[in-house]
Amino acid sequence: MKKTISWFALPILLTVMLFYTNSVSAQNEKEQEVGITEHLDEYIPSDIILTDHNGKVVNLKQLINKPTVLCFVYYRCPGICSPLMNGLAEVMAETSMVLGKDYQAVTISIDPRETYDLGKKKRDTYLKKLKGQDGSGWTFLVGDSANVAKATNALGFKYKFVNNEFMHEGSLMMISPDGKITRYLKGISFVPFEFRLALVEASEGKSAPTIIKVLKYCYSYDRKTERYSLDVTRITATLTIIFAVSLLAYLLIRGRRKKTKPANQ
Repeated sequence: MKKTISWFALPILLTVMLFYTNSVSAQNEKEQEVGITEHLDEYIPSDIILTDHNGKVVNLKQLINKPTVLCFVYYRCPGICSPLMNGLAEVMAETSMVLGKDYQAVTISIDPRETYDLGKKKRDTYLKKLKGQDGSGWTFLVGDSANVAKATNALGFKYKFVNNEFMHEGSLMMISPDGKITRYLKGISFVPFEFRLALVEASEGKSAPTIIKVLKYCYSYDRKTERYSLDVTRITATLTIIFAVSLLAYLLIRGRRKKTKPANQ
Protein backbone atom coordinates (compact mmCIF):
# COMPACT_ATOMS: atom_id res chain seq x y z
CA MET A 1 0.00 0.00 0.00
CA LYS A 2 2.81 2.40 0.97
CA LYS A 3 4.66 1.52 -2.22
CA THR A 4 1.53 2.37 -4.21
CA ILE A 5 1.27 5.71 -2.45
CA SER A 6 4.93 6.46 -3.21
CA TRP A 7 4.51 5.73 -6.90
CA PHE A 8 1.23 7.68 -6.95
CA ALA A 9 2.97 10.68 -5.35
CA LEU A 10 5.74 10.68 -7.94
CA PRO A 11 3.76 12.08 -10.92
CA ILE A 12 2.06 14.59 -8.63
CA LEU A 13 5.39 15.86 -7.37
CA LEU A 14 6.80 16.03 -10.88
CA THR A 15 3.73 17.97 -12.03
CA VAL A 16 4.12 20.44 -9.15
CA MET A 17 7.81 20.87 -9.91
CA LEU A 18 7.14 21.39 -13.62
CA PHE A 19 4.38 23.91 -12.92
CA TYR A 20 6.47 26.05 -10.62
CA THR A 21 9.58 25.77 -12.77
CA ASN A 22 7.65 26.96 -15.82
CA SER A 23 6.06 29.72 -13.75
CA VAL A 24 9.40 31.01 -12.50
CA SER A 25 10.99 30.66 -15.96
CA ALA A 26 8.16 32.61 -17.57
CA GLN A 27 8.50 35.31 -14.95
CA ASN A 28 12.25 35.50 -15.48
CA GLU A 29 11.83 35.74 -19.25
CA LYS A 30 9.38 38.57 -18.77
CA GLU A 31 11.76 40.35 -16.45
CA GLN A 32 14.56 40.08 -19.00
CA GLU A 33 12.94 43.04 -20.71
CA VAL A 34 14.19 45.05 -17.73
CA GLY A 35 17.33 44.14 -15.84
CA ILE A 36 21.04 43.48 -16.12
CA THR A 37 22.83 40.91 -18.23
CA GLU A 38 26.44 40.87 -17.06
CA HIS A 39 28.97 41.34 -19.85
CA LEU A 40 32.07 40.62 -17.80
CA ASP A 41 35.42 40.78 -19.62
CA GLU A 42 33.85 42.49 -22.62
CA TYR A 43 35.10 45.89 -23.75
CA ILE A 44 33.38 49.21 -24.27
CA PRO A 45 32.97 49.85 -28.04
CA SER A 46 35.16 52.58 -29.48
CA ASP A 47 32.37 54.27 -31.45
CA ILE A 48 30.05 55.53 -28.69
CA ILE A 49 29.79 59.33 -29.02
CA LEU A 50 28.07 61.30 -26.25
CA THR A 51 27.89 64.87 -24.94
CA ASP A 52 29.16 65.84 -21.49
CA HIS A 53 27.67 68.29 -18.97
CA ASN A 54 29.62 71.17 -20.55
CA GLY A 55 28.29 70.51 -24.03
CA LYS A 56 31.51 68.89 -25.25
CA VAL A 57 31.23 65.90 -27.58
CA VAL A 58 33.24 62.97 -26.18
CA ASN A 59 34.10 59.40 -27.08
CA LEU A 60 33.09 57.14 -24.17
CA LYS A 61 35.96 54.70 -24.68
CA GLN A 62 38.50 57.52 -24.77
CA LEU A 63 36.93 59.17 -21.74
CA ILE A 64 37.64 56.09 -19.63
CA ASN A 65 41.32 56.37 -18.75
CA LYS A 66 41.29 55.13 -15.14
CA PRO A 67 39.14 52.76 -13.04
CA THR A 68 35.60 53.92 -13.72
CA VAL A 69 32.26 53.49 -12.00
CA LEU A 70 29.45 53.92 -14.50
CA CYS A 71 25.70 54.10 -14.01
CA PHE A 72 22.68 54.61 -16.23
CA VAL A 73 19.86 56.89 -15.06
CA TYR A 74 17.68 59.55 -16.57
CA TYR A 75 17.67 63.01 -15.08
CA ARG A 76 13.90 63.50 -14.90
CA CYS A 77 13.38 60.10 -13.27
CA PRO A 78 10.69 60.15 -10.54
CA GLY A 79 11.70 56.80 -9.07
CA ILE A 80 14.85 54.76 -8.57
CA CYS A 81 17.37 57.18 -10.12
CA SER A 82 17.50 59.63 -7.22
CA PRO A 83 18.10 56.91 -4.57
CA LEU A 84 20.73 55.37 -6.85
CA MET A 85 22.55 58.68 -7.37
CA ASN A 86 22.36 59.43 -3.66
CA GLY A 87 23.79 56.01 -2.92
CA LEU A 88 26.65 56.55 -5.38
CA ALA A 89 27.46 60.01 -4.02
CA GLU A 90 27.41 58.73 -0.44
CA VAL A 91 29.70 55.76 -1.08
CA MET A 92 32.14 57.94 -3.06
CA ALA A 93 32.22 60.40 -0.15
CA GLU A 94 32.94 57.59 2.32
CA THR A 95 35.53 55.57 0.40
CA SER A 96 39.24 56.17 1.02
CA MET A 97 39.96 56.34 -2.71
CA VAL A 98 40.14 59.81 -4.23
CA LEU A 99 37.68 60.70 -6.97
CA GLY A 100 39.40 62.14 -10.01
CA LYS A 101 42.79 60.74 -8.98
CA ASP A 102 42.31 57.04 -8.15
CA TYR A 103 39.14 56.58 -10.19
CA GLN A 104 36.41 58.44 -12.04
CA ALA A 105 32.62 58.27 -12.26
CA VAL A 106 30.45 58.45 -15.36
CA THR A 107 26.68 58.87 -15.39
CA ILE A 108 24.77 58.41 -18.65
CA SER A 109 21.17 59.41 -19.30
CA ILE A 110 19.14 56.73 -21.08
CA ASP A 111 16.61 59.36 -22.22
CA PRO A 112 17.70 60.77 -25.62
CA ARG A 113 15.35 63.72 -25.11
CA GLU A 114 17.44 65.08 -22.24
CA THR A 115 20.06 67.74 -22.93
CA TYR A 116 23.49 68.38 -21.44
CA ASP A 117 22.33 71.44 -19.48
CA LEU A 118 19.91 69.23 -17.53
CA GLY A 119 22.83 66.88 -16.85
CA LYS A 120 24.83 69.82 -15.55
CA LYS A 121 22.07 70.78 -13.11
CA LYS A 122 21.87 67.24 -11.78
CA ARG A 123 25.65 67.08 -11.50
CA ASP A 124 25.73 70.30 -9.47
CA THR A 125 23.15 68.82 -7.10
CA TYR A 126 25.07 65.62 -6.40
CA LEU A 127 28.52 67.19 -6.22
CA LYS A 128 27.35 68.85 -2.99
CA LYS A 129 27.11 65.41 -1.40
CA LEU A 130 30.76 64.53 -2.03
CA LYS A 131 32.02 66.23 1.17
CA GLY A 132 34.76 68.26 -0.44
CA GLN A 133 36.04 65.71 -2.95
CA ASP A 134 37.10 66.93 -6.39
CA GLY A 135 33.97 66.77 -8.51
CA SER A 136 35.91 67.07 -11.77
CA GLY A 137 36.17 63.29 -11.77
CA TRP A 138 32.41 62.84 -12.17
CA THR A 139 31.09 63.28 -15.72
CA PHE A 140 27.41 63.45 -16.67
CA LEU A 141 26.56 62.49 -20.25
CA VAL A 142 23.65 62.57 -22.68
CA GLY A 143 23.31 61.23 -26.20
CA ASP A 144 21.05 60.39 -29.08
CA SER A 145 19.06 57.17 -29.14
CA ALA A 146 21.58 55.29 -31.32
CA ASN A 147 24.58 55.99 -29.09
CA VAL A 148 22.63 55.44 -25.87
CA ALA A 149 21.53 52.07 -27.26
CA LYS A 150 25.16 51.18 -28.08
CA ALA A 151 26.20 51.98 -24.50
CA THR A 152 23.36 50.13 -22.79
CA ASN A 153 23.71 47.10 -25.07
CA ALA A 154 27.45 46.94 -24.46
CA LEU A 155 26.93 46.87 -20.71
CA GLY A 156 23.87 44.60 -20.71
CA PHE A 157 21.57 47.28 -19.30
CA LYS A 158 17.96 46.54 -20.31
CA TYR A 159 15.17 49.04 -19.80
CA LYS A 160 11.68 49.70 -21.06
CA PHE A 161 9.73 52.89 -21.82
CA VAL A 162 6.26 52.66 -20.28
CA ASN A 163 3.75 55.47 -19.64
CA ASN A 164 6.35 58.17 -20.32
CA GLU A 165 8.75 56.62 -17.81
CA PHE A 166 11.76 54.34 -18.12
CA MET A 167 11.60 51.10 -16.17
CA HIS A 168 15.10 49.98 -15.23
CA GLU A 169 17.22 48.40 -12.51
CA GLY A 170 19.61 50.19 -10.17
CA SER A 171 23.22 49.16 -10.70
CA LEU A 172 26.81 50.36 -10.88
CA MET A 173 29.21 49.00 -13.50
CA MET A 174 32.96 48.89 -12.90
CA ILE A 175 35.26 49.36 -15.88
CA SER A 176 39.03 49.01 -16.12
CA PRO A 177 41.24 51.82 -17.53
CA ASP A 178 41.37 50.04 -20.89
CA GLY A 179 37.58 49.76 -21.09
CA LYS A 180 36.98 46.20 -19.86
CA ILE A 181 33.81 45.51 -17.84
CA THR A 182 34.92 43.94 -14.55
CA ARG A 183 32.09 44.10 -12.01
CA TYR A 184 28.43 44.94 -11.39
CA LEU A 185 27.14 46.23 -8.06
CA LYS A 186 23.38 45.80 -7.86
CA GLY A 187 21.00 47.97 -5.83
CA ILE A 188 20.73 51.59 -4.76
CA SER A 189 23.00 51.66 -1.69
CA PHE A 190 26.56 50.39 -1.52
CA VAL A 191 29.06 49.27 1.10
CA PRO A 192 32.28 51.34 1.00
CA PHE A 193 34.49 48.25 1.40
CA GLU A 194 32.85 46.40 -1.51
CA PHE A 195 32.87 49.58 -3.61
CA ARG A 196 36.60 50.09 -3.01
CA LEU A 197 37.37 46.43 -3.67
CA ALA A 198 35.50 46.59 -6.97
CA LEU A 199 37.51 49.65 -8.01
CA VAL A 200 40.79 47.99 -7.04
CA GLU A 201 39.80 44.95 -9.11
CA ALA A 202 38.93 47.24 -12.02
CA SER A 203 42.33 48.95 -11.77
CA GLU A 204 43.95 45.51 -12.14
CA GLY A 205 41.58 44.38 -14.89
CA LYS A 206 40.20 41.57 -12.72
CA SER A 207 36.56 40.62 -13.24
CA ALA A 208 34.21 39.11 -10.67
CA PRO A 209 30.56 38.00 -10.97
CA THR A 210 27.90 39.53 -8.77
CA ILE A 211 27.82 37.67 -5.45
CA ILE A 212 24.41 38.93 -4.34
CA LYS A 213 22.23 37.78 -7.23
CA VAL A 214 20.03 36.04 -4.65
CA LEU A 215 18.96 39.48 -3.47
CA LYS A 216 17.82 40.38 -6.96
CA TYR A 217 15.88 37.11 -7.07
CA CYS A 218 14.24 37.55 -3.66
CA TYR A 219 13.65 41.30 -3.77
CA SER A 220 11.75 43.52 -6.17
CA TYR A 221 11.81 47.29 -6.47
CA ASP A 222 8.65 49.22 -5.66
CA ARG A 223 8.66 52.45 -7.65
CA LYS A 224 5.99 54.01 -5.44
CA THR A 225 7.87 53.62 -2.17
CA GLU A 226 11.34 53.69 -3.83
CA ARG A 227 12.30 50.66 -1.76
CA TYR A 228 13.17 47.01 -2.30
CA SER A 229 10.69 44.55 -0.83
CA LEU A 230 10.59 40.77 -0.52
CA ASP A 231 9.08 39.05 -3.54
CA VAL A 232 6.85 36.55 -1.76
CA THR A 233 5.75 34.81 -4.99
CA ARG A 234 9.31 33.98 -6.00
CA ILE A 235 10.32 32.80 -2.56
CA THR A 236 7.18 30.65 -2.20
CA ALA A 237 7.74 29.06 -5.61
CA THR A 238 11.38 28.33 -4.80
CA LEU A 239 10.55 26.81 -1.41
CA THR A 240 7.80 24.70 -2.97
CA ILE A 241 10.22 23.27 -5.53
CA ILE A 242 12.82 22.59 -2.85
CA PHE A 243 10.20 20.84 -0.68
CA ALA A 244 8.92 18.77 -3.62
CA VAL A 245 12.40 17.66 -4.62
CA SER A 246 13.29 16.80 -1.01
CA LEU A 247 10.09 14.80 -0.56
CA LEU A 248 10.62 12.96 -3.83
CA ALA A 249 14.20 12.07 -2.86
CA TYR A 250 13.01 10.87 0.55
CA LEU A 251 10.32 8.60 -0.96
CA LEU A 252 12.71 7.11 -3.50
CA ILE A 253 15.46 6.47 -0.93
CA ARG A 254 12.95 4.99 1.52
CA GLY A 255 11.59 2.68 -1.20
CA ARG A 256 15.06 1.43 -2.10
CA ARG A 257 15.93 0.73 1.52
CA LYS A 258 12.82 -1.42 1.92
CA LYS A 259 13.73 -3.41 -1.18
CA THR A 260 17.30 -4.09 -0.02
CA LYS A 261 16.45 -4.79 3.61
CA PRO A 262 15.05 -8.38 3.12
CA ALA A 263 18.11 -9.34 1.07
CA ASN A 264 20.44 -8.25 3.87
CA GLN A 265 18.51 -10.26 6.39
